[in-house]
Amino acid sequence: MAYALATERLQDTTRRGGSQSTWQALRRAAGRNLRAHAFLFGALVCFALFTWYPMIREIIMSFQRVHRGQTTWVGLGNYRQVTADPEFWQAWRNTLEFTGLALVFGFAAPFAVAIVVNEFRHAQGYLRILVYLPVMLPPVAGILLFKYFMDPGFGLFNEALHFLHLPKSQWLASRSSAMPSLVVVSTWGNMGTATLVYLAALQGIPGDLYEAAELDGCSVLQRIRHVTVPQTRLILSLMAMLQIVATMQMFTEAFVLTGGGPEGSTTTVVYLLYNYAFNYNKFNTAAALGVIMLLVLACFSAIYIVLERRGSED
Repeated sequence: MAYALATERLQDTTRRGGSQSTWQALRRAAGRNLRAHAFLFGALVCFALFTWYPMIREIIMSFQRVHRGQTTWVGLGNYRQVTADPEFWQAWRNTLEFTGLALVFGFAAPFAVAIVVNEFRHAQGYLRILVYLPVMLPPVAGILLFKYFMDPGFGLFNEALHFLHLPKSQWLASRSSAMPSLVVVSTWGNMGTATLVYLAALQGIPGDLYEAAELDGCSVLQRIRHVTVPQTRLILSLMAMLQIVATMQMFTEAFVLTGGGPEGSTTTVVYLLYNYAFNYNKFNTAAALGVIMLLVLACFSAIYIVLERRGSED
């Protein structure tokens, strides 16, 4: 009888201890989830105030017009006004030209630099800092440095051309060289991040693939073509899409270096949007232009997603 009572008391104590430990575990889990949801709520509030609300407000403003303090709904009037402006089509041509040049040079240069850095067995840390240094500089400071270099009178670039007995260039003052000059400045200032991303992807490629390619007698270019590019295809396609989206929103270089000139040859869509809002005082028209650019970039993103899904299925 005593043994049975002792066993029952032990089981009861075990059940109570187990229920208490379960309750404490639930409390700890609830506390962790509460803190996690609190951080998530803060992020959502920041996104709502500084990203979603301005976007929604811009869309609403694009259908409105303000005259003498009175706001009226004009439907697609702002969009018709934007598309009827000759500057609109010139700005799109300039933007597409800049995006194409940046995609050819600004996309290939970081990948080539990453391949070269990856071949070094020593001093890779120093080379990474050296490559990423332009990104750490304030953008306007780096752009003003290039503006000094490209000065047609005493700039460093023209002095180098003179030393090589080559004709000097107008750089930013010529319609033919202004846009390529902006591409050079933009590539120099932004290639550091892309280079580090490519370098991380290259270091994830198994060395056995390169050894097998060398045994098959492949040259350096053949190894890059048949091993490096296929192994980094996903990263290359993603970075290409991000670069298209970023370069189509180019503004700082054109604003600081050329002011949209010469003769509007470097006026991009974002620069035209700035002119509408702050020079022409047409905020609703600027909002309509911003919505148009949003739709164009969304189409590019949708095309990329569809192509990536088809590629992964194949």
